Amino acid sequence: MGDLSVERSIMHHFAALEDPRSPTQRRHVLSEMLVMAIAATLGGADGWVGVETFAKAKEAWLRTVLTLPHGIPSHDRFGRVFALIDPEQFAAWCSARSRLRPNPMRSRRSRGCCSGSSSKAGP
Repeated sequence: MGDLSVERSIMHHFAALEDPRSPTQRRHVLSEMLVMAIAATLGGADGWVGVETFAKAKEAWLRTVLTLPHGIPSHDRFGRVFALIDPEQFAAWCSARSRLRPNPMRSRRSRGCCSGSSSKAGP
């Protein structure tokens, strides 16, 4: 089985995303902030306060996969940093990542009951 570490599965891919902050304002690692935001969102967080709350609650676990040299960023810091990310660059980055692997759901849908071979109308 392949390497499933965070470094290989998520953070490795975030390395190509440009950090828009000035070098003196990079207190928290951008790729780690992205990982925290994704984990929090998957965990049900809604908004930056939710991301901060989730990250603080899961800090012990996060420290097993992230360095967190300055701890958990505040909700304000998350908001400021994410507001600086160029949406077009982020969209291009996401698009490039989606081409790395075939989407199993897309291929299932194209072969499945909604492929037009059925006489019944789909949902």
